[in-house]
Amino acid sequence: MALTPARTMPGVLELLPLDQIAFQRMLDVIRRNYERFGFLPIETPVIEYSDVLLTKTGGETERQVYFVQSTGALEKQHELVSEPKEGWVTTQYVPELALRFDLTVPLARYVAEHERDLSFPFRRYQMQKVYRGERAQRGRFREFYQCDIDVIGKDALSVRYDAEIPAVIYSVFRELNIGAFTIQLNNRKLMRGYFESLGIVDGEQQMLVLREVDKLDKRGADYVRDTLTGATFGLSAEVAQKILAFVQVRSTSLQDAYDKLDALGAGPEAMEQGRNELKEVLGLIHAFGVPETHYVLNLSIARGLDYYTGTVYETTLNDHPQIGSICSGGRYENLASQYTKSQLPGVGISIGLTRLYWQLRDAGLISTATSTVDVLVTQMDAAQLPAYLALASELRGAGIATEVVLEGGKLGKQFKYADRAGIRFVIVLGEDEIAKGVVTVKDLRREDQFEVARSELIKTLRVELEQAAAMG
Repeated sequence: MALTPARTMPGVLELLPLDQIAFQRMLDVIRRNYERFGFLPIETPVIEYSDVLLTKTGGETERQVYFVQSTGALEKQHELVSEPKEGWVTTQYVPELALRFDLTVPLARYVAEHERDLSFPFRRYQMQKVYRGERAQRGRFREFYQCDIDVIGKDALSVRYDAEIPAVIYSVFRELNIGAFTIQLNNRKLMRGYFESLGIVDGEQQMLVLREVDKLDKRGADYVRDTLTGATFGLSAEVAQKILAFVQVRSTSLQDAYDKLDALGAGPEAMEQGRNELKEVLGLIHAFGVPETHYVLNLSIARGLDYYTGTVYETTLNDHPQIGSICSGGRYENLASQYTKSQLPGVGISIGLTRLYWQLRDAGLISTATSTVDVLVTQMDAAQLPAYLALASELRGAGIATEVVLEGGKLGKQFKYADRAGIRFVIVLGEDEIAKGVVTVKDLRREDQFEVARSELIKTLRVELEQAAAMG
């Protein structure tokens, strides 16, 4: 029988164990910081009804969605034939199913469905995989982890929560220790109000302009200018230039941000509301303890999805701008209105961890981790296996992750196994050690070994492990 080639489809990230450990540790840091700020965990199904997912996301997103074919009892995608009474045949509509492409839309559905059972403001974090029909290319993933936080209000949600989100971002990336980073902020109300002052009053046209200026940092000013003055938009060169001047505003400090917002001049109500919100958010971020060096005003940040309505965020690594945004999000006022008559505004951010991990590893900013196993107990004599197992149990009881060699073999081969598996400490307990009441501990990283009294082994290993953790 011919063998089926072992392969994975393009656009998925499958890691070897030590890389997976490094990835898991990043997940642990993110989860720890989310919980530190009082966010609670939830999970939602991978599969949702497509009409729930595609309420306010735009055609571009719909083209990336994986739709799920009916299987098993369903003979057709949209029909289920049943016979509730003898001689009767009825046709019942079965909604189309799709894999979620983000965690925010399922969150809106979740909150609308469980509204009566939740306490508001509802503060949730969610760390799960999402799926998008990305083209197969380097660094683009079809299956990837997103790590989200959101705060959902009942009827209203203070803009103060918009200021808390950057404090969480700062806490996460400071602990991840992947280099200097900057949180960039803008407000869609400010942008829409400014466009209105230039005569761009149609909501759909404003959204199209928003999407174009969001490409400024990637495509450059000339590209955006040519697009805005081209046949699709038809804006005058003067209006396009004013838009470019607006979106190129950047701040260098908190006071500079205030000054540049004031320098924009008076405008329509939406512009004034957006400016006031930005000022309050920027000031409160400082009060949350985020250094001014880590957040700036950037009036080109718009975010592509339609549901953002106010504050928007993007976070970038200062020394690696080519990586792009490593964390983004914003405020939405009406996302859940597709599912409930209740007003459930929210604000949140998302870290696309799979892509971020891949980019950081590709840039040499992170490396494989050490094993989660602290100690390997070797086997010198099969007759002493019960003694090795007892020793391992004692170590595990003290909180030291321990593996035992169960099949024996040459000692050098056992050392080689430990080295390849990333296990740093190896214990040898042979006849000589048993006779003297000691064990031999070999440190594969330092390439040295020492003897320690059997009764002192746990204490000694704890000290060694703590020192190893401190040194990274």
